[in-house]
Amino acid sequence: MQLLKAFFTDPVIFFPFTGLAILLGICIFYAVYFISKMSESA
Repeated sequence: MQLLKAFFTDPVIFFPFTGLAILLGICIFYAVYFISKMSESA
């Protein structure tokens, strides 16, 4: 619980992990998009 409180109150922890989560979400989206387009063209 202490770690979760520190995550939301400390910007040094919050912003990098939020940025990484957004980056991973974009990467997963484009990987699924690429795989679906490749399977449609085959």
